[in-house]
Amino acid sequence: MPAYVISEVEMRDPEGFEAYRALAAKTIAQYGGRYLARGGAAEVVEGDPPPKTIIVVEFPSMARAREWYASPEYGEALKLRRTALERRLMFVEGMVPD
Repeated sequence: MPAYVISEVEMRDPEGFEAYRALAAKTIAQYGGRYLARGGAAEVVEGDPPPKTIIVVEFPSMARAREWYASPEYGEALKLRRTALERRLMFVEGMVPD
C-alpha cells in the first residue's frame, strides 16, 4: 500500500533551501519515492491559515517512507533543513485499491 509524505514548508534561507531541495530529491528517488506535488500553487477552499508551500511525495509503502526519513543520506539533508526552512511534515497511509 502506498504512503504519502506531505510537507508544508516556509523558506527561511533561499540558498540553503535550494541545497536542501536538491539533496532531498536525490534521496527520495533513491528510496523509491516520487513527487506528486512540489511547490505549485495552493489554494485554501475551507479553513485557516493560508497555505504555505506544499510538497507531496509518494513512496511504495509506509515502511519505505520511514526508511527514507531515517536514512543517513536524508540525514545530510536534514542538517540543511534546520536553517533553510520551517516545516510541518506528515506521513499518511494510502488506500488499498478495491
